[in-house]
Amino acid sequence: MRGVIYMEYMDLKIVVERNVPFIADALRKAGVTVTELAAGEIDRAAMADADALVTRTRTRCDASLLEGSRCTLVASATIGLDHVDCEWCRNAGIEVANAPGCNAPGVAQYVISTLVAAFGPELSGRTLGVVGVGHVGSIVARWARQAGMEVLECDPPRQKAEGGDFTDLTTVAARADAITFHVPMTHEGEDATWHLADERFFSLLQKKPLIINTARGAVIDNKALLKALDSGLVGKAAIDCWEGEPEISLELLHKAFVATPHIAGYTRSGKARASQIALEAICRHFGLSGLSIDEPVAPYAPDDLTTQEIAESYDPIADSEPLRRDPGAFETLRNTYVLRPEGGENRVG
Repeated sequence: MRGVIYMEYMDLKIVVERNVPFIADALRKAGVTVTELAAGEIDRAAMADADALVTRTRTRCDASLLEGSRCTLVASATIGLDHVDCEWCRNAGIEVANAPGCNAPGVAQYVISTLVAAFGPELSGRTLGVVGVGHVGSIVARWARQAGMEVLECDPPRQKAEGGDFTDLTTVAARADAITFHVPMTHEGEDATWHLADERFFSLLQKKPLIINTARGAVIDNKALLKALDSGLVGKAAIDCWEGEPEISLELLHKAFVATPHIAGYTRSGKARASQIALEAICRHFGLSGLSIDEPVAPYAPDDLTTQEIAESYDPIADSEPLRRDPGAFETLRNTYVLRPEGGENRVG
């Protein structure tokens, strides 16, 4: 790692992607020099004299952006790190931080609300396949069980590491009324997730399930999904993460039951958690203290949240209308999305 000089706040220069909320104000109040830029404006020139970068998934963080800069920290206010060349950063002495679990309650809210939109308020007796049981998948599984659903958890890496009661993907395909994906994007190894839901997977489906993708677009093979929708192997598709986004399949948009511009986790509390985690990474890295964002955060995925409360807090059908009206505005819709409350956040008393 590059030698980090513990400097006064005002000696620090940090580039913050404009769509990462709350954090720039907190840094400025402490005397840090902050440059806010749109993702497309973050280039080598902008990073040349920056000590750190706070970003999201649309900024590719690799040698083409950071080589020769004085940057020693990339703090991504996101769960995933697909956009960061972590190996290059490590070799270049640049620390990489992300925000695991920050928006998991919001994504789980999206999934449960979509299940209710598809099947009605009574979910008891139905079977849900959860593929990927990490931060998001664990909450989805818990809330689905509370709703009376049988939950099949599929997570080969966890199964190998922990043992436990996991279900293979073939069994999930055969038994589930709905299948929701919550895996990272990986391209190598026996558990690679690129096109995990491919033509072979869809051929195994037995119950014409609802397919939900809030993971990464290319976890599902678009062509195979369209073929499965046309043949009736898939009953409905709810797509928040799209293969090739922001240039999305108009045919899939037309056929999808729910179609949103990668905003499943876009809650105000989720964004606040991500920004606070990024801010804490900055404080640790540069030896700073006493900084926090000025934004309240909802309780994290409370156990007593009812299915009705979740469903009433978010309407995925209504949220699909802007993208259906203007699919070319995918990125604009994502960047200007009005952050919603999480389920139960507006409880009275």
